[in-house]
Amino acid sequence: MMKPSVVRTRLVRLAVLALLLVAAGVFTLPFLWSLSISFQPPGDVFRWPIKLVPDPFTLENYRRLWTEIPFARWLLNSAGVALAVTSANLFFDALAGYAFARLRFPGRNVLFTLLLATLMVPAHVTLVPKFMLLNALDLVNTYTALVAPAMVQVVGIFLMKQFFESLPRQLEEAAFIDGCNRFQVFWRVVLPTSKPALAALGIYTFQGNWNEFLWPLVVATTSDRFTLPVGLAMFRYEFRVEWTLLMAGAVLIALPTLIIFLVFQRLFIQGIATSGLKE
Repeated sequence: MMKPSVVRTRLVRLAVLALLLVAAGVFTLPFLWSLSISFQPPGDVFRWPIKLVPDPFTLENYRRLWTEIPFARWLLNSAGVALAVTSANLFFDALAGYAFARLRFPGRNVLFTLLLATLMVPAHVTLVPKFMLLNALDLVNTYTALVAPAMVQVVGIFLMKQFFESLPRQLEEAAFIDGCNRFQVFWRVVLPTSKPALAALGIYTFQGNWNEFLWPLVVATTSDRFTLPVGLAMFRYEFRVEWTLLMAGAVLIALPTLIIFLVFQRLFIQGIATSGLKE
């Protein structure tokens, strides 16, 4: 006969497992429904009762995405902007984080506190100043306008600083003895040992910019500069909504971030755990 403590432990585990399964179902069901709608004819969207298995099954919505609208151009715009912003953040956030973690200079703590304080400023407040600045520079409706404001993020600087502070200084001291300067130590020693944190930052940044809607909507004025979220919003007309096309596009938008997260899931979780960033 099992001890009461063992029984309680198993009951708790079963309860936690059941709760996780319910939560997974709640979060997964909307995606499954969207996936189902993307394979349905337009007239079946509001059919009752809801069927997760489309009947009839059609690929017409995906064909229309590639033939009736500039979906390929929007896809390239989103991919280019997201990759450019992610690459810039991986370098500049890591560089700034390393400076705050290792260098000693006047006003370091004050400057870092001011950076963290900017996180309390809502992003919507900065829309007008950013737009006015880019308009004065004649950069509105350009790829530069889509990329430049997001090249550095305070969250990324904080994440990388926390990670760098956990690294042993002996590695850097050995590199200094071998004749490396500060930047060479950062580039050749520190960055190669920071893959978990860089993976976490990269996924976080790519996902955020891949799904960004408000800023591209403000700064992109012609359809050839639209990103995918802005382009798909054009399916919401005044008196009707192309739900099947909208869901087909939403599924395609979600696939890249889902694949990237599944591939780098281990590094992402490890980077979050070792950098001290809690969600």
